[in-house]
Amino acid sequence: MADPKGFLTTDREVAKSRPVEERVKDWNEVYVPGSLLPIISKQAGRCMDCGIPFCHNGCPLGNLIPEWNDYAYREDWQAAIERLHATNNFPEFTGRLCPAPCESACVLGISQPAVTIKNVEVSIIDKAWDNGDVTPQPPERLSGKTVAVIGSGPAGLAAAQQLTRAGHTVAVFERADRIGGLLRYGIPEFKMEKRHINRRVEQMRAEGTKFRTGVEIGTDVNAADLRRRYDAVVVAAGATTARDLPVPGRELRGVYQAMEYLPLANKVQEGDFVTPPITAEGKHVVVIGGGDTGADCVGTAHRQGAASVTQLEIMPRPGEERSQGQPWPTFPMLYKVTSAHEEGGERVYSVSTTHFEGDEDGNVQWLHLVEVEFKDGKLEQKPGTERRIPAQLVTLAMGFTGVDRVNGLVEQFGVEVDARGNIVRDADYHTGADGVFVAGDAGRGQSLIVWAIAEGRSAARAVDRYLTGSSALPAPVRPTDRALTV
Repeated sequence: MADPKGFLTTDREVAKSRPVEERVKDWNEVYVPGSLLPIISKQAGRCMDCGIPFCHNGCPLGNLIPEWNDYAYREDWQAAIERLHATNNFPEFTGRLCPAPCESACVLGISQPAVTIKNVEVSIIDKAWDNGDVTPQPPERLSGKTVAVIGSGPAGLAAAQQLTRAGHTVAVFERADRIGGLLRYGIPEFKMEKRHINRRVEQMRAEGTKFRTGVEIGTDVNAADLRRRYDAVVVAAGATTARDLPVPGRELRGVYQAMEYLPLANKVQEGDFVTPPITAEGKHVVVIGGGDTGADCVGTAHRQGAASVTQLEIMPRPGEERSQGQPWPTFPMLYKVTSAHEEGGERVYSVSTTHFEGDEDGNVQWLHLVEVEFKDGKLEQKPGTERRIPAQLVTLAMGFTGVDRVNGLVEQFGVEVDARGNIVRDADYHTGADGVFVAGDAGRGQSLIVWAIAEGRSAARAVDRYLTGSSALPAPVRPTDRALTV
């Protein structure tokens, strides 16, 4: 146990954010650089090293949280990163982007604010990079087997790194012009600077992983041909089919999917554009969807100089405390104020968009909405609550409905898709096509980054066993598991 009295003597303290008026003028990460290390050892000391660490169960990766908390408390950073990397290939990603279900499952959280597990995690990995403790781990020998990984998001990268380290020759195919998937173009720079992806990719290249960008399997390369060229294939292409809003006026200019809008802002930061082709500058912006993607649109619009930002959510506002239906240690649906929400804008709950109204040139100008409520389990409109709000840029951030069915990948591999739009796989991530595996959102549906990495690691072990008959890679989490029990 780190500090036997730490949970009694130390209050929870989280990373400090830069002032709003400063950070909305740039695209750097919102947190004050270096603000965690002076406090993180004491924060790690709040961990009680519980007899039954429910944080393990809350984390799909099964992170060894009490162990690296203890090392962080003692400032043994090399031992801490060794235990952290034992279960997580990319803690700098999860430490910045994961909603931390581990903290919801923290035993201390029953009666006090939970341990700042996420902040401890990111401090350990950032310190490891600074100290030179993150180095390539190439395999001692090659197996002679080849694997193609389709998609370079967190699931694909995790699978590729594990398989490369197991001795297989791995090529990652990415249809975008840069590696990273949604990490690269879906996550704004202010949430995670892309230098974190770049240095991991360089580590993976040094280990032997090959990367092929600008190649879409199913369009540029036939999936069946790919299968014949490689001994196994891992499909980690994500769930990229965006949910649409089929209401009158959807065709107006200025109404876009979030993933049409967000990547262009990131491309400006990559140097591809001086100004994005779609910008919120000077416009009244409406974001439809109250989740994380919607919040990303809100923060992006602030930085582009929007005249106003309004975020709409069809569901009622969540509570600020756990409901009886979401008891500890489950991950509750709570009212959350992200860094983007701290920067301004209005959030409107229990409303539904009825139609868009445009000008004579076909540009959206107004969004018409109505209040809704649940009655007998059904969502109904409340009469007399219709109104319109100014909307010169609208982003649809309502989630995703499954794997891409346009590029031909599914049909060419001959794999089955279920009613939710996900590729069907068995308990070993194997699809109905021999040698074709699926991991991450492509098989699970839209989910958390920790699930993507967990599934990528687990699929890698299944592929390793398929190719060699056994595997020394970590035991998998099953696709049907809600969490990984250690």
